[in-house]
Amino acid sequence: MLKKQTVWLLTMLSLMIVLSVYYMMSDKEDLAYIDRGENESEEASSTDPGNDDGAEVDSINNVGHDELFATIRMELQDERSMKKDRLKEVVASSSASATEINEALNEIDKLDQLTTKETILQESILAAKDQYEDVLVRQDDGKVHVHVKVNELSKQEANYIMQMVRDEFGQVTVDVNFQPTGS
Repeated sequence: MLKKQTVWLLTMLSLMIVLSVYYMMSDKEDLAYIDRGENESEEASSTDPGNDDGAEVDSINNVGHDELFATIRMELQDERSMKKDRLKEVVASSSASATEINEALNEIDKLDQLTTKETILQESILAAKDQYEDVLVRQDDGKVHVHVKVNELSKQEANYIMQMVRDEFGQVTVDVNFQPTGS
């Protein structure tokens, strides 16, 4: 069996190769985030788990950078793959106890369920409005972040998205941001 250092090295090398290929294939303009301060940032958040119409929207965040969704998706996928690989090592380990193996399998299942929920929600939000170019949903420490690529997002649309997130994830804190399409 390979040593942990060897596995770690191979994982890092494969990550470097993937990122290098992505870098070479992407446009040079899309690689760096530059905050020019052109748009005032505001954030939509709701911690009120009330009824459908009772969601509070303080404001909506206008994220001023391009093509970040693919990069975030790739980083999230890489992070989860690495986590799953470590858990699979625990499952395959001959020195792991039955409890440790069971916990690792449960954690792998939770990661798969989370990915599935995020994908379903992304597709549901995209299907809800034809004007959304792209949607990114990710859960992080009990908070769900939704980024929508659209020129403008009304408070009603943000409320609707928040309710869709609560229907899928339960009563969680939701951040809804939008990124202008540039058209």
